[in-house]
Amino acid sequence: MKAVVQSRAGDPTEVLDVADVEAPPPPGPGQVTIAVTRFPVHPGDLQTIAATRPDGGHPAAVGAEATGVITAAGPGVDLPVGTRVAAFFVGGAWRQQITVGADVVVAVPDALTEDVAAQMLINPITVLMLRRAAQQHHSVGFDGVILNNGAASSVGRLFTAGAQHHQIATISIVRSAARADELSRRFPDVPVVSTHTADWKDQVRAAVAGRPIAVALDPIGGTASADLLTLLDPGGSLVLYGLMAPEQIPLHASTLVHRDLTIRGLTIGRWALSSAEQKKSDLASAAAISQGLASHFDVAAIYPIDRIRDAAAHAARSGKTGTILVDATSGATP
Repeated sequence: MKAVVQSRAGDPTEVLDVADVEAPPPPGPGQVTIAVTRFPVHPGDLQTIAATRPDGGHPAAVGAEATGVITAAGPGVDLPVGTRVAAFFVGGAWRQQITVGADVVVAVPDALTEDVAAQMLINPITVLMLRRAAQQHHSVGFDGVILNNGAASSVGRLFTAGAQHHQIATISIVRSAARADELSRRFPDVPVVSTHTADWKDQVRAAVAGRPIAVALDPIGGTASADLLTLLDPGGSLVLYGLMAPEQIPLHASTLVHRDLTIRGLTIGRWALSSAEQKKSDLASAAAISQGLASHFDVAAIYPIDRIRDAAAHAARSGKTGTILVDATSGATP
């Protein structure tokens, strides 16, 4: 069978390969084997690949999320063979078959397409984590406003849609007029500001109409984070959940000290440290989000597994709408 692997750290478009590997072992107690149909390529995947140094130069398995069909189930598993499922936090998910613990698997609702099923865990769980972090500020959900930077991204759009559902006020921040127009059409009741205009900060202040800017969510870092900090009201929080900017955040301690601001980091990797109860709740919530907000799970393109480098290059490209998916069944071996 085919699997995506990497032999060294570096640019995913240069270090990712597709190798013929042995099929996974049969499932043991509490495990299932899944015939993978699709998997997503997230920006976070690319960052992990770029930083990963495989042990001893041996090719390392790649990927953390996939969807497919259960082909075998071990003792103690309630999900029957033939069930469509999504799996997350799977080391080496980018392959045609995986054997994993049933505790990281969720049944895919019948109404969901393969495209949505392939995205139904990592991004929705990230949104749940962001909302929990934002709601630690006492004003969120009341008169406090959240700045949603990178709002045109897959996570950004889902966060906006979920915030609307929970009646949490947000302002979308993007980098171009085209992205602003796109979001205005999708979310006509949510203010959107593009940083390509010189007075974008004044536009943000006008949009909040005197309400406190309590939290800023930022997947970028660097100067973008510094700009967001200047907009926060005293006692506000910047939540960083990405590393897209190459530069450090230009920040003087006085910015935090004199206005009682906080900065916290958040990554989907931290979810692994959650309690079993929290994980179970989040997995169920992710499935519910994927059903209720299915129209916001856009797909930018679908690539065959043999073109994984092209998929990685597209995933790294700015200006796309939606997630890059890979069809794991292309060239499938028996």
